Amino acid sequence: MSAREPVRWGILGTANIARAQLLPALAESGDVAVVVGGRDRDRTEAFARDHGVARAADGYQAVLEDPDVDAVYVPLPNPLHAEWAAAALEAGKAVLCEKPLTTNPTATRALLDVARTTGGLLWESFVFPFQAQHLRLVELIGSGAIGELREIVASFHFPVTRPENIRLSAPMFGGALADVGCYPMRLAHELFGQPVAEAQVAAELGAEVEVEAAGVLTYADGRRLMLTCGFRRQPETTALLLGTEGLVRVDNPWHPQPGAQIEVRASGSAPVVESPTVDAHSFTAALRHVGAVLREEAEPIHLASASALAVASALGLAREAAGLPLDSSSGSGPGPAGVVGVSR
Repeated sequence: MSAREPVRWGILGTANIARAQLLPALAESGDVAVVVGGRDRDRTEAFARDHGVARAADGYQAVLEDPDVDAVYVPLPNPLHAEWAAAALEAGKAVLCEKPLTTNPTATRALLDVARTTGGLLWESFVFPFQAQHLRLVELIGSGAIGELREIVASFHFPVTRPENIRLSAPMFGGALADVGCYPMRLAHELFGQPVAEAQVAAELGAEVEVEAAGVLTYADGRRLMLTCGFRRQPETTALLLGTEGLVRVDNPWHPQPGAQIEVRASGSAPVVESPTVDAHSFTAALRHVGAVLREEAEPIHLASASALAVASALGLAREAAGLPLDSSSGSGPGPAGVVGVSR
């Protein structure tokens, strides 16, 4: 690709996250959505017309076969991620796939194998590692500003009120852990760099899935992630990074906007507040990176191959500890609620 050319994106489906997150970030990054594919022609055409996508296509395969498409965004229901991300890779497209990448570690391994054998570029859609705020956190921890990082306390809550929302569907691999609990797990992987060794998780069950969960994941070197997540509170996203000589408080670790603050409290020093976020939309930095890679201006970072299996394993261990099915094919609903210890 020429340095002057925008990346041309294809979108599989008409999910709300594509409208609310991807498309505004594409506008900010200077790239374009050239086609959206869906199963319902009228709905797909309306999505394209209402949100500035150049054209609509019948079905997902038509997007993958489109020679004008450089990269594909996969925001389909969770059980469809593996199939269509693999198909996009085999079609020679770069892929940004919504999280969780698949519904279990075995499927994650298989999809990563497709990326490896095709030589394709696959990213799982955790976009916070690309953002200026996260880069500053990594810099602070690497510099020893709070000593050795030993514990992360993180939350992600927002209300889900419509019973038909697929986040509340067991066959769609819904539930708080898979939808939002995976964010703290991804952060812990990024900052700890160790596998999870043990999990203790309590879950509050709805009709089919857990609607709230909280627990402790202990990593191989003894560090801990304490997480809480769910669908019953007003929006709440925080993270505390606790070190041997201080802490960092992050008010919006997952989707920060300009003005979002981090507060550094180092031993013997006055608190320091910073606002590193510059992009208006949380996906923008990730999309800029994808564009730079496709233009051969940068080497790829944060590929799924570096993190997806670790997150899938952590998620599987947490679900097992909470007595939940390991994936959408394991049963129609969760097992008994409670706190269970699981180690590996």
